[in-house]
Amino acid sequence: MNLQSLDRVEPFTTKDGSTIRELHHTSEQSLAEAALEPGQATERHYHARSEEIYLVTKGSGELEVDGEIRTIRPGDAILIPPGAWHTVENNGTSELLILCMCAPPYSHDDTFFE
Repeated sequence: MNLQSLDRVEPFTTKDGSTIRELHHTSEQSLAEAALEPGQATERHYHARSEEIYLVTKGSGELEVDGEIRTIRPGDAILIPPGAWHTVENNGTSELLILCMCAPPYSHDDTFFE
């Protein structure tokens, strides 16, 4: 068994500007918690290979995927297919936390900007 705890994982900043704590990273998938402070947003980007699933666990914000904008809040799960342009903005008053599942796993090399 490989057990990871959020409080024991060192955070790092992804290429798009969010701070994440990666809990698992295998050859097939990754799981991380992303955090955005109020007023913070990720840079609009896409992943050529990775499919992402976001699960909002705290806070609120706006998510844009290929031009469609939605308000997100705890309990919302969003599927972002490979090649879809996307960005997240924390327009709330508290930290926005999102669990991010990626298959294949997250990679800086698979993050592309306009």
